[in-house]
Amino acid sequence: MKLIRFRDNQGVRWGRLDGEDIRVTRNMGGEETGESVSRQSVTLLAPAEPSKIVCVGRNYIDHIKELGNDTGELPREPGLFLKAANTLAEDGGSVAYPEWSENFHFEGELALVISQTAKNLTPVEVPAAILGYTCALDLTARDKQKTDLQWFRAKAADRFCPLGPSLETQFDPTDVRICTRINGETKQDSRTSFMIFDVVQILTYVTRYVTLERGDVVLTGTPSGVGPLERGDRVEVEIDGLDMLSTQIV
Repeated sequence: MKLIRFRDNQGVRWGRLDGEDIRVTRNMGGEETGESVSRQSVTLLAPAEPSKIVCVGRNYIDHIKELGNDTGELPREPGLFLKAANTLAEDGGSVAYPEWSENFHFEGELALVISQTAKNLTPVEVPAAILGYTCALDLTARDKQKTDLQWFRAKAADRFCPLGPSLETQFDPTDVRICTRINGETKQDSRTSFMIFDVVQILTYVTRYVTLERGDVVLTGTPSGVGPLERGDRVEVEIDGLDMLSTQIV
């Protein structure tokens, strides 16, 4: 089942995608109202309503190596950082190349959206706490990452987290292909099975310290192949079983 968030002349709403029609729901993943609208008549938005976006850094071994951080042991626990709701951007939208950065990077990722208040999750409780999965683009001002105290500019500037286009509620994240293309050229090509910490480990760890709320987003890390962007680039993040995310850099 694909859930989408959209804007039309009645405001911002949620629905279930049924071909080219949207069956409107009362809220995120809620009951259908009986109303249907055409997908072509609405503007798609990022499919989440987060109070926070929790991100896992250095969660693929090959990515650790390409950043030159493989001189010691592998991480023993997930490395976390935060983005805020201001970073969300919709599928098919544009992101301005930041005039204050000279090294703007792409990082394609698998993301998930939380379905309920989640604290101290056990492994068996994790699946019920996930509303659905989607594609994400963790945009990063790599030069500012070296000087920011907590990667504030590097990771959390406006529209630095394109997300979408839809949430897939029936999805197995264990071993699927994740691919990022720039102007049609494949730059990242890996599988989620190469994660150091899987989705269950991530959520049980995060909720030991932070209560996740309904609508919050968790990004699970990026594989190797990250690199610089230029103005005019089109970035596509594709994960098997999910709708493709597309972003234009302007």
